[in-house]
Parts: sequence; structure tokens; C-alpha cells
Amino acid sequence: MLDLRSDTVTRPTRAMREAMANAEVGDDVLDGDPTTRALEAMVAERLGKERALFFPSGSMANQAAIWVHTRPGTELLCDAEAHVYHWEIAAVAGLCGVQSRLVRPSTGAVMRAADLRATLRLPSIHAPEPSLVCLENTHNGAGGAITPLNELRALRDVAREAGLPVHLDGARLWNASVASGTALAAFADCADTVVVSFSKGLGAPVGACLVGPSDVIVQAHRARKRFGGGMRQSGVLAAAALHGLTHHLERLADDHEAARVLAAAVDGAGGARVVPPDTNIVMIDLPTPCGEQVVNAAAARGLRLSMWHASRVRAVTHLDAPMERVVQAGRVLAEVLETM
Repeated sequence: MLDLRSDTVTRPTRAMREAMANAEVGDDVLDGDPTTRALEAMVAERLGKERALFFPSGSMANQAAIWVHTRPGTELLCDAEAHVYHWEIAAVAGLCGVQSRLVRPSTGAVMRAADLRATLRLPSIHAPEPSLVCLENTHNGAGGAITPLNELRALRDVAREAGLPVHLDGARLWNASVASGTALAAFADCADTVVVSFSKGLGAPVGACLVGPSDVIVQAHRARKRFGGGMRQSGVLAAAALHGLTHHLERLADDHEAARVLAAAVDGAGGARVVPPDTNIVMIDLPTPCGEQVVNAAAARGLRLSMWHASRVRAVTHLDAPMERVVQAGRVLAEVLETM
């Protein structure tokens, strides 16, 4: 069985497991774990921010950032397909007491600066005040699309004109950097805070970091504690993230190439159309709402996919999906699509 449901299905490599077993650890809540501190220092340096804080998950890190930047009864603005809106079980509202205002792209797959500007409301006693702009790069719902640096800068400038901080959900920012050649720090400079994840393309079993100014990270530490995210000997997990960041970053280009090969193999099969992948996510739009049937038929032939919605299925290439298996998967999926 080849599992292409997500890049989160990877298992730690032997070398990563050895790094975890040999990690120097301490009680992170009481004294600070040395391996976790080393990871946080490396991530902060690579993204050009003052400090980083290790979290159990990217969703918790996103919500901690939102908790710090906003106040109850205000609204954040985000892309209409943003992860913080669709896939974090209304934590923006439930944990932070904040309303989401959706920005719908006028052209292309993701929101642009003009879309953000058009969505900002004039001040009114009848409307909530805006408190934050949330961006996402790469954009999961748009098929791993990259928002290029010039557009991110334009979005940041619109937010600043409105007096709003910017948070970047960069769970797959590593992919955006490798695919575009843009430095991580250049992307991160477009936001006040940034989340990066280790449990996707880098192959770690768990973990994310929030980076930003020191005073914001101090408050985010309080939010992490409030959300139940304090960890003891977290160095065992941080060691996996350090290994992934050190050894698996550049190989993300292999996943991107595998995604292009898969996309080319299935585009047009049975009338399906593929969203050309920027990175490692392949969205396949079906001519009829038969997503469940496609997923089930592919699974019966040894290929696991995820159903995005009734007329779209998703495949994600990753560390545990070598090119020869992806080529085979492309043939299998094309055959499945032809039978639908």
C-alpha cells in the first residue's frame, strides 16, 4: 500500500530514531530542555526572527499566535480556504473569541493584496474591528500553491496600512522556499509571526515552531501553557525536528518532482483535470462527484488518497514515497479514473 493521503503519514527514518534516542533532555517546563532550545535557536536564525517556541502541533502554534495578536470580539481576515478557518475546528472562535472574515480571491487560487484591500471594512459601530491578517504559504487548500515574495510583501503592506499585524501559517514554508528559491527569512519578513511544521515534508513524527519578536513569543508561551501544550522531556521530539531540518530540507525538491510526474500521469484520465502543482500537493478535479468511489477503487489497488470534497481528490508526495512508487501510483490512478 502506498499512502499519498498526506505528507504527515511518514515514519521516522532509522537515523531520525537514533537522534531521538540519543537526545540530551531536561524538563522543558521547569528548566528548559537543551535539545529543544537548540532547535528553537536554529529555527529563529533561519527565519530571521528574534525567538522561536516549540509546539506539539502547527494548529496549536497558529492558535497561540492568534490568541496573542487579537482580542475577543474582533475579527481576523484570511483566505476563504485557509487552514485556520477550515481545519482547526473553529478554534479561532472557540479559543480566541474571534470572528473570521473570509477574503475570496478575485483571480488565481489564493488571495492577493487587492483582494485583502477590498475586503477590509470601513470603521462602523455595527461591525467588529479587525485585529489580524492571516496568510498561508504554501496554501494547502489551493493545492500547495506558493504565494510569491512580491505578493506576500504587498499583502503585508496592505495590512500595515490598516494598522494590522500579520501571521503566516507556514506549515509548509520549507516547500515554498525550496521550490521558489526564496530564502526562508525573506518569506518570514512579510509577517510578524510565522508557524513552521516539522511533521510534514521534513518527516518528523510531531512538532512545529512559532517564531517572532521576543515579547510576542513570551505571550505565546503563556498561550501554549493555557492550551495544554507544555512538554517535559521535549528534546526527544525536538531531536527529530532537528534531524529533519538538517537532513531532509533540500530533498523536498524530490517530492516536488514526484508531484509533477504524478500530475502528468493522471491529467485528462477519465476527464479529470489536475491543478498544476507548485510543490508536493496534487489536487485532482473530477468530472462528476465521484470522489468517494475514486478513493475506494484506488485503495482496493494499493493506493491511498484523500477526498477533498465530492469532486476533488488529493495526493501528497513525501519522504516515504520514492519516485518509482509514484510512477506506479500514477498508472494505477489513471486506470481508476478511466473507469469512473
